[in-house]
This record gives sequence, structure tokens and C-alpha cells, in this order.
Amino acid sequence: MDVLEEYNRWCSDPIFDAATQAELKAISDEKEIADRFYKNLSFGTGGLRGVIGAGTNRMNIYTVGKATQGLADFINSETENGSVAIAYDSRRMSPEFAMRAACILAANGIRAYLFESLRPTPELSFAVRYLGATAGIVITASHNPPQYNGYKVYWSDGGQIVPPYDKKIIGCVNAVADYGAVRTMSEQAAKEQGLLRIVGKEVDDAYMAALKAVVLNPDVIRKMAKDIKIVYTPLNGTGYVPVTRVLRELGFEKVWVVPEQAAPDGNFPTLRYPNPEDPAAFDYALKLAKEVDADLVLATDPDADRLGVYAKDSATGEYMSFTGNMSGLLIAEYELSQRAAKGLLPADRADGALVTTIVSSKMAYAIAARYGLTVIEVLTGFKYIGEQIKLFEAALQANGGMPDHTKGAYEYEFGYEESYGCLVGTHARDKDAVVAVMALCEAAAYYKSLGMTLWDQMQEIYRRYGYYRESLESITIPGAEGAEKIEAIIAGLREHTPAVIGGSRVIALRDYRAGTRTSLADGSATKLSLPASNVLYFELENDGWCCVRPSGTEPKIKFYFGVKADCMEEAEERVRLLKEGLFELTK
Repeated sequence: MDVLEEYNRWCSDPIFDAATQAELKAISDEKEIADRFYKNLSFGTGGLRGVIGAGTNRMNIYTVGKATQGLADFINSETENGSVAIAYDSRRMSPEFAMRAACILAANGIRAYLFESLRPTPELSFAVRYLGATAGIVITASHNPPQYNGYKVYWSDGGQIVPPYDKKIIGCVNAVADYGAVRTMSEQAAKEQGLLRIVGKEVDDAYMAALKAVVLNPDVIRKMAKDIKIVYTPLNGTGYVPVTRVLRELGFEKVWVVPEQAAPDGNFPTLRYPNPEDPAAFDYALKLAKEVDADLVLATDPDADRLGVYAKDSATGEYMSFTGNMSGLLIAEYELSQRAAKGLLPADRADGALVTTIVSSKMAYAIAARYGLTVIEVLTGFKYIGEQIKLFEAALQANGGMPDHTKGAYEYEFGYEESYGCLVGTHARDKDAVVAVMALCEAAAYYKSLGMTLWDQMQEIYRRYGYYRESLESITIPGAEGAEKIEAIIAGLREHTPAVIGGSRVIALRDYRAGTRTSLADGSATKLSLPASNVLYFELENDGWCCVRPSGTEPKIKFYFGVKADCMEEAEERVRLLKEGLFELTK
């Protein structure tokens, strides 16, 4: 792409509005112009995500328009009566992008079900199937900084697009060569023709009913409702209404919401960035927790699919932070233990599946073994966990509704990934922080009835299964040069597989792009079953592992580490050595 030629076209072509052209003409920095126009904002398997602004490499009504026109072309190639559910979060331009998408779909003869106001991503996932829609769109940049927004596509099963639909939709989006090819119509015309329907309360009520249906111990909640103290922050996102509603309807009486972070606000004025993985995101919540002597402190990201957790340590009275692995495993242990006690697991326990990702804690295997369940590992990204639910249901239907793990006809028991996301139940096909809040508050009530906090229970889990410790390090390298450097780092590790990392011997290399697992002992290779992906996974001695991959949504390279030890101090030291060893190899 000729940067200056494209820049000048945007500045002069009447297809681009006056505000867009004024924004571009005001730029005097050549590097800024180059960054905005050196490429088209990529529509990948995760959709679009980028900085808001004018330009081909930015999130704006034009790049959103091309993406939606491509999606519309694909839908119309698949069905004659297509429909799409659309939700959006609290970020800047989210309502405008959502309406733009709805009007383009309508102009292409596709009915749009647009939420009346902001809603969490998991409710969009639920709504796709509830409304019988062909697809779904959610406008969100999840936990990214305020200058970002994004566009994610879901298919009729309620899950994010996966093969073969992802590549087909990407092909249709890339085929929209010109912004002038995007068809649209007015909001009023779309409504008059029955092609734009505003939805809200009906879907909300159905979503709430689905959440409450997975509660296991309502009697314990009622018993402890006056005793359990919860502090919650939606981080100025979509979580406030659904989270407070479900907790209220379940009977929790002592819930405090951080006032400075309650209202939706795409500028996130009290936050460095709205990510519950960032300890700074909890500053206000922890201050409030100490004032009210809370049992647990919870934070959801702007689209309410990720959940961060702090809980009190009974021994010290301090609030302790949970990683995504820790909170996911704690919920898994609670859900599975209670379902086992109530006879709700399959008669043949191996017919039940715990689904997780290759970069999540291996404690999942130990917990699953305790309850006799099968573990299924998928690539990074909750969309692959959601895909497994679809595959399970298809296999169950083919088997007459009878579970049989030998035929892939599993019952989904639980799914989680390390990046602060899990799913209890099958009402959605994406991670759901609203149901995770509900499950953790139920678990907190249950363990408090036994004289324990969630932190106390986490320590009991470590004593039972072993001291697993994981860590994630990300390096951001923006721009075209950054993309080249990220690829060079991965290529170097692929071509020169280390024999030792951080003092731990490498047993095997899994190269998911090549689709092979290579033993370093004898060089023998076996085929991997997961789809191709630019991921390197090093199996290490003594139950250790590390993994390297580029981010699918940000200009980052991610390094994952995991170990198991006899105590937490030893586990943390082993993780530290792995980090030092791997980073030394990437210099």
C-alpha cells in the first residue's frame, strides 16, 4: 500500500466525511501518517481490534463498514433469511459502530437484532442462540487501553468464528476492495422495513434465568446471605447491571459496588487500563473492601467476560490476589465436588469433559483425575472451548442423546483458560464473567459456612493436588518492525530448539504450526491433533513447560511458564529460572 497516496485519497474523496478528513489533515507527523496507513486493519480469526481514529489501520466507521459488508456477503451466500445479533460495550464509538453495522446488514437484507444499550459479551453469545440468529457481532476491545475498540464475530452456535467459517468470512471481508462497495441505509428505513429490531429486557430475563439455573447450593446462599460481604467493580464497563442483578436475585444482601467505577465510561478515568489482570485496577476496590471488611473483591473487564479476584487470608487478614489459573481452578473444584456429591456427574465419569487450553495450569488434569473426568486441551482462546461444546452436542445427538466418550459424545462439565475466563454451564459459548462472579460468590458462601475464605480453600487445593505455579510475560512491539521482530524471535526458537531452559531439560518441542511433537532424546516426531497455529510449546522435565506465541489481537509476543513443586516457594523459584532462561535465548 502506498501510504501517501492512500492518505491523500482519504483527505479528498467525498466518501469520507468532513470530520474524518479534518482529523487527517491536522496530522503533521509523518510517522503517525505511516502508522495509520501502512496496512489495512487486519480482519483475523478474532475479528478487528485497533486504535480508534481515521485511517486504514484504525477502528472507524469505514473499517467497521468493510468488515460488516464482508460478513453480510458471506451470510447471504449461506442463507436467504439471515439475521445477526449485535451488542456493544462502554468504549468510545461502540454505539456508533454497532448502529453502523446494523444499518449495513439491513441494506443487505439481513435482519439486525441490536441491543438497546450496552451489554456484556457473554450475553451476546447467549442471545445468538436465543434469537435463532445466523451470526453475532460484539463491539468491544475487551481489556485493552481506552484508545482501542474492536469487532468480534460469532456464528449461529453462539461461539466465536472458528474453521471453516473464519477463513471464509475473512475471505469475504478481504474481497470488499473499496469503501464505496459498502451498502447502507438509514436507521429509520431499516426499522420501517422490519430489518432492525431493538432488543433488551426479554433477552436479559432469559439470560438471567439461564445463569440461575446452574446454582448448586441455593440453600447455602440463603443461609449465608447476611454474612458474606462482596465488593465488586465493573471497571466502568458492562458488568454493573447484570452482576448486581443476579447477586440480588440470588439473595446476596451485602454487595458494595465501587462508586467511581460503576457507571459506563469509555475513558476509564480511574484506570491505567481496564484489565482485571492488572493489580492497579483493584486500587479503589481494595480500599473499599478494607472499609467494609469484605470477604472477597471482584472485578470484571469492560465487556464482562474476564474476572479478577482477591480474597481474604484468614491467617493474616490481608487480601490476596488470584491469578486466572487460580480462580478458574477454584471454581472447577467447587463445581465438580458439589456435582459429584449431588450425583450430577455422568454415570461413567469419563463421559464428562473438563476443557482447557494448552497454556493453562496442568492442575486441571489432577482435578479431573480426582473426579474421573476426561481433560480435553485446545489451542489458546476461549472460542476453541466453545467449539468443543458444539462438537459434544453434535456427537450426543448422533448417539441418540447418550453420552459416550469413545464416540466424542461428552457432557461438558467445565471450561476455563488462564486469561481470567471460564464458563459454568452451556448457556453461552464464550467465557462469562457474570456467571463466574455468581459461582465464586456461591463458593464463598459455601466455604464461609465451613469457616473458610476462598483463599483458605485455595491453599487446601494446593495441599491436595500439588503446588502448581504459572506465569505470563508479554512484550509489546508495535508497528511493522515489531511484527517482524516477533516473528524473528519465534523463528529463532523454532530453528534452534534449546536443550535446556532455565536449568530444566527440554523433553520435547511441540510446533503447532508444523503440527508435530519432536522428542529431543531421539529426534522422533509424532503428529499433533490440534489445528495449525504459530505456537511453540516446550515440554520440560519435572512437569515443567513453557510456551511462546504471538498475540492474536495486539502487537505482542507472549511467554507462558508452568511448573509443579512440593511448596510454593520452590515453584516460584523454578518459574523465575525458566523466565530468565527463555529470555536469554530470545536476545
